[in-house]
Amino acid sequence: MSRTRMSLLTALALLTGTSGAALIAVPADASTAAAPCTVDYKVQNQWDTGFTAAVTITNNGAAKSSWSLKWSYAGNQKISNGWNAKVSQSGASVTAANESYNGTLGTGGSAGFGFQASYSGTNAIPATFTLDGATCNVDGGGPTDPGPTDPGPTDPGPTDPGPGGSKAANPYVGAKVYVNPEWSAKAAAEPGGSRISSQPTAVWLDRIAAINGVNGGMGLRAHLDEALKQKGSGELVVQLVIYDLPGRDCAALASNGELGPNDLDKYKSQYIDPITSILSESKYAGLRIATVIEPDSLPNLITNAGGTNTTTDACVTMKSNGNYEKGVSYALDKLGALANVYNYIDAGHHGWLGWDSNLGPSVQEFAKVATSNGASMSDVTGFIVNTANYSPAKEPNFKVTDSVNGQTIRQSKWVDWNQYVDEQSFAIGLRDKLVAAGFDSGLGMLIDTSRNGWGGTARPAGPGPLTSVDAYVDGSRIDRRIHAGNWCNQSGAGIGERPTAAPATGIDAYVWVKPPGESDGNSAAIPNDEGKGFDRMCDPTYGGNARNGNNPTGALANAPLAGHWFPAQFQQLMQNAYPPLP
Repeated sequence: MSRTRMSLLTALALLTGTSGAALIAVPADASTAAAPCTVDYKVQNQWDTGFTAAVTITNNGAAKSSWSLKWSYAGNQKISNGWNAKVSQSGASVTAANESYNGTLGTGGSAGFGFQASYSGTNAIPATFTLDGATCNVDGGGPTDPGPTDPGPTDPGPTDPGPGGSKAANPYVGAKVYVNPEWSAKAAAEPGGSRISSQPTAVWLDRIAAINGVNGGMGLRAHLDEALKQKGSGELVVQLVIYDLPGRDCAALASNGELGPNDLDKYKSQYIDPITSILSESKYAGLRIATVIEPDSLPNLITNAGGTNTTTDACVTMKSNGNYEKGVSYALDKLGALANVYNYIDAGHHGWLGWDSNLGPSVQEFAKVATSNGASMSDVTGFIVNTANYSPAKEPNFKVTDSVNGQTIRQSKWVDWNQYVDEQSFAIGLRDKLVAAGFDSGLGMLIDTSRNGWGGTARPAGPGPLTSVDAYVDGSRIDRRIHAGNWCNQSGAGIGERPTAAPATGIDAYVWVKPPGESDGNSAAIPNDEGKGFDRMCDPTYGGNARNGNNPTGALANAPLAGHWFPAQFQQLMQNAYPPLP
């Protein structure tokens, strides 16, 4: 379902030369507390001709309803684009003014924004910043290199004090996770399936009828009642996928939905409201509900709604009518008001949003949706990446900072100048930018590892040959897809890391949101009453399009409708599991 998107040509023009990450800050003045404002200016990525920066301002004075930050460069830095602020430049002088959704700045409150710029020579830090005319102190530490490396395990923080108390810092810590008995039964019925049939998977509420159950299957209340039985005296997380926006999945026919582009009122009253009503029943207050909010929707607005060769008319419509944004905001507002609900917004994957030219606007979009139409950032527990996709959590044999014969591997065909090569580094990088944009510093990330293991005989044992950047990357990568844009029923894929709480700093959990064995889409046209079309990206004979570099799809043959059981895929996933199954 989640698909790759090509980086913008403007970014490709900037991202030449070697890559690297540098965090640059100026030591704090001893009188910081007395200053009316504090500025934290960080250079996050810097290369020979450009850089990206994140700026956080803290208001130590009276509350503001709008703000404007100004500074001047000593060198020839030129800002090309910004996010979460209106950034303009005249000569060396720069002004960053609030957007409509982040103008309020209470006493002690902070706001963050970012930008991309070019430079040559020395990239000196501005000496002075003023907020609405008042000179600020510049906060920060010494230089460091955050890099896309695994920061390792961390203390996940306090656990949930129980119903009626504050929410857990990480809902997965100290809790079991719900095993969907319907999926478990299908898995157990397959030869060898009992090896994974007890693993927790998400429940997809992909149409209004799913709330009460489809074709005699379990509805939401039935799942919650079963969850209470599994819970016992401990804590338990139930994972629900909220997935029925108007004009759903505007860039893929296989996962189109039942609601038309203008059915926002129906989405609210017949879908979100009934779900909220059921979840609010007192008997379910002891369950921790982790919701995955509308996969693919907001990323589609960034890359497929105008100005690129991947634009679709359907995505243009959804951007212009605003119903993706309004629907997601409504879901965040209503579900986030429940004390035991933890909302995780879908954020695509590294092969979709990993370029700075896509990631910056995505962060701005996420902040907008989380602060408009009744929603607030407090309604957001975190974000999820790689939902129903195949990108590895970690590429063990190479990293984005590697070079071959003096050439950065980012210029390889596979990496294509992306800033990331796997989901864990992407999740951490995205999280940093989201916190800088104003999201809570305790923001948690989820990674869907249900089908990104890439084991089996085709898995490389180590790095590739150092003969060229392409030979090195192609010989190193465990992701064996033909192209990172291939998303449907991928040949060669395997079960990934088993669901795990707090596997690394900033990562709330590895989860199985896409249940292994459920199809991504039909490989040929199949009449149905679910609103699901035939997407050629699920056809193994199709030669591709702009979204996958006009490459073959790598999809398995004889696939059923999206969400339907696909035994051949299930067997392949077990065969190629990594870590291997017993």
